[in-house]
Amino acid sequence: MTQHPSLEDVRTMLAEQGYITEPGIVMSVFLAMELNKPLLIEGPAGVGKTEIAKVMASAKKTDLIRLQCYEGLDAGQALYEWNYQRQLLHLKLDEGSNRTLEEREEDIFSERFLLKRPLLQAITHDKPPVLLIDEIDRADEEFESFLLEVLSDWQISIPEIGTIRATHIPQVIVTSNRVRELSEALRRRCLYLYINYPDFEKELQIVRAKVPQIDARLAEQVCVFMKEVRQLRLEKTPGIAETLDWATALAGLHIDALDKELVENTLGIILKDWQDIRQAQDSLSELLEKVGAISKLG
Repeated sequence: MTQHPSLEDVRTMLAEQGYITEPGIVMSVFLAMELNKPLLIEGPAGVGKTEIAKVMASAKKTDLIRLQCYEGLDAGQALYEWNYQRQLLHLKLDEGSNRTLEEREEDIFSERFLLKRPLLQAITHDKPPVLLIDEIDRADEEFESFLLEVLSDWQISIPEIGTIRATHIPQVIVTSNRVRELSEALRRRCLYLYINYPDFEKELQIVRAKVPQIDARLAEQVCVFMKEVRQLRLEKTPGIAETLDWATALAGLHIDALDKELVENTLGIILKDWQDIRQAQDSLSELLEKVGAISKLG
């Protein structure tokens, strides 16, 4: 691929990596690469947000560096930490030397004792990596502000060493499940893409591509059922990941059609909350009627 891929290059890149896409996604990825700007991807869990970063890294033949965000994440855990155990061991071994205290401090606070965390790894990489900042909405607003500063300056100050500037600007993908509202400052810094649950045709394409061994009729029924179950008022609506897990399991059982007993026994693959499972069980006959009716029309 050329240094500045065309829109068609990006479409081909995604297709070659098996990512079933649509024009809006292709355009967003293309613009993020062309403008070298972070791409903020929001949407429900399990719709393929993280997968875009994986596909980009694979297609660009570069490393994917992932920063998984969580409540309580701080700058030290995202940037760097000192390897204290190794520093102490080195000081112990160096006790008999004639070096001054200043010389010893300079030695132990050098890069060989530095544990690089994802952000520092990304800006010191030997070629532009893909930096995935996953589920930024789970981190607090203070960390988000710190991250914004890093994304703006592409440099990190380490008091004992000095300022480390990026050797290459990484391609950044930021994902959010909308657990909390992100700041306007972060949104302005990024291009934006929203990925929703797929429609029936797109999900069927994904299932056929990712689970080629599945029976054609069963693939259609699975996708109809998933479309209908997402209409229920669930605590945790299943995404594409759950569809693929279910399709793979059913294909492994050599099933060619859904029935009530089978669905009841495998609901735990697609639903991860007991109240959701109870609700689906109560609506199962109606759900399967819709699967059957749509299948007959097909």
